[in-house]
Amino acid sequence: MTRINLLPHREAKRKARQRQLAMLAGLTSAMALALSALLWVVFTAQVDNQKSRNQYLSGEIAKLDKQIEEIRKIREETASLLAKKQVVEGLQSNRSEPVQLLDQMLRQLPEGLYLKSIRQSGNKINVTGYTQSQARVSAFMRNIEASPFLENPNLIEIKAVTVAGQRANEFNLDFFVKRVKADDKPGARKGAPLSPAKPPEKKV
Repeated sequence: MTRINLLPHREAKRKARQRQLAMLAGLTSAMALALSALLWVVFTAQVDNQKSRNQYLSGEIAKLDKQIEEIRKIREETASLLAKKQVVEGLQSNRSEPVQLLDQMLRQLPEGLYLKSIRQSGNKINVTGYTQSQARVSAFMRNIEASPFLENPNLIEIKAVTVAGQRANEFNLDFFVKRVKADDKPGARKGAPLSPAKPPEKKV
C-alpha cells in the first residue's frame, strides 16, 4: 500500500492564503487611506469655500452698515432741515401776529377797562388789568369770543383792590390767538395780510 504525505501541500496552501489575506489587508488599508485623504481634501475645500463666503458676507455686511449709518445721518440732517423749515415758515406765517394781537386788543377792549400787563406763551395770552365794573370784564370776554383772531377767553380771577385810593376790580384773564396754516389763510397765496375785523360797539 502506497502512502502519500500531504503535509507540505497543506503548508503551501496555508501560506498562500496568508499571503492573500495580507495583500487584501494592505489593499484595504491603502483604499481606506486614499478615501480618508480624498475626504480630507473635499472637507478642507468646503471649509475654505465657506470661510471665503463668510469673509465676503462680512465685507458686504460692513458695507451695508456703513450705508445704513450714512442713511441715518441723512435722515437726521433732513429732519433737522425740516424742523428749521417749519420754524422759518411759522415765523413767516406769524410775523404779523404781534401787530394783529395789539390791534385786536385795542378793538375788543371796552371803555373803563385798563390793562396792567400782557404776557404771551405760544398762542396763549394772559392779561391782567383793572375795571370799575365786573360787567366790563364780561363784555371784554364776549368781544374776544366774537373776534376772528382771538378765542376761548377764561377768567382766572377777579378781586376787589384799592388803586390810587379808589376801589376797583383787578382781573386775570387768559385767551388764545387763532392760528391757521399758511395755505388756509385768506390771500395767503397772494401774500395779502389778514383783514382786521370791524370793531364791535363799546358798551360803557
